[in-house]
Amino acid sequence: MVTAAKEKTVACNDLDPALLVRAYRVMLLARATEDKLASLYRAGMIKGGVFLGKGQEALSTASSIFLKKGDIFGPLIRDQAGRLAFGDTVLDTFRTYLGSAKGPMRGRDGNIHRGRPREGYYAMISHLGALVPVVAGGLYARRLRGETGVVGVTSIGDGGTSTGAFHEGVNLAAVERLPLVVVIANNQYAYSTPNSRQFACADLLDKAAGYGIAGFKCDGTDPFASLETLQLAVQAAREGRGPQMVVATLLRLVGHGEHDDAGYVDAALRQANVGRDCLEVGATQLIESDVATADDIAVWTKEAQAEVEDALNIAQREKGPDPAEEDWQAISTERLADGHHDLEDE
Repeated sequence: MVTAAKEKTVACNDLDPALLVRAYRVMLLARATEDKLASLYRAGMIKGGVFLGKGQEALSTASSIFLKKGDIFGPLIRDQAGRLAFGDTVLDTFRTYLGSAKGPMRGRDGNIHRGRPREGYYAMISHLGALVPVVAGGLYARRLRGETGVVGVTSIGDGGTSTGAFHEGVNLAAVERLPLVVVIANNQYAYSTPNSRQFACADLLDKAAGYGIAGFKCDGTDPFASLETLQLAVQAAREGRGPQMVVATLLRLVGHGEHDDAGYVDAALRQANVGRDCLEVGATQLIESDVATADDIAVWTKEAQAEVEDALNIAQREKGPDPAEEDWQAISTERLADGHHDLEDE
């Protein structure tokens, strides 16, 4: 049965004010972090691509903010906000992008593939559906170990729902009734391919009915609505009601990556409701709901920018891995896994 949550502006009294403040501050921190990453990329200081989540911070934050210790989160390329809400740090972000040996991937892997699998923070493999079966498999493994009350969340774009990995992962989760929440960020384009060339169904939410799982829909530019919807979806999965699918409508406010000018985006979409900036919407919501003032938001913005600068200053002074000393064993080996956190004190 599919339950579609109405696209609406959620009243403040439906959500804990402290949660609203925490979520918005995560959004601000993610935006400040990615603004700095974009500057570093343009300055030639980052190897590899930079893919930003500008415009998707509300949905990304909501995707992981209701998770608990022991849960699983599988982020994608536009989930900087979700990563921070799940416990990642700005310092580890810059360490990974700048190749520091003290980062979670020890300077060995691409900048978007960071994670700490032992803590349920899965490293991204690909944005083309690969994490859906991986998170489903992780949840199935937890079941075999007798663990209960665990929830797994992963996100995907509208284009990724056309892949075989997406189908196989969701189908497995549906058949096994796994506590998986799949968050679909329908940002209107799969790179440069519009929705009209991606799927023929009237709405991506129709896919939930096809798999026999529950579904929700929300306005991804609305922080309150995103939080309310994900809270319901995560709660349903945790209570044993099987997989949940969330479809959020929004617009990627930047190119596919910093190398892309997004000239293919329909100008009318940028002017429509779907093209709103969720940070601006969130600020208005907090002020109108008497949760925060404009001065509060200004202070939080400066604090986020200061945290970013402090983390960057540390990461820029750290060295990358030394091939003359590195034995290049897998991080999952006991020696490296046990000694990894000791690097923080070096």
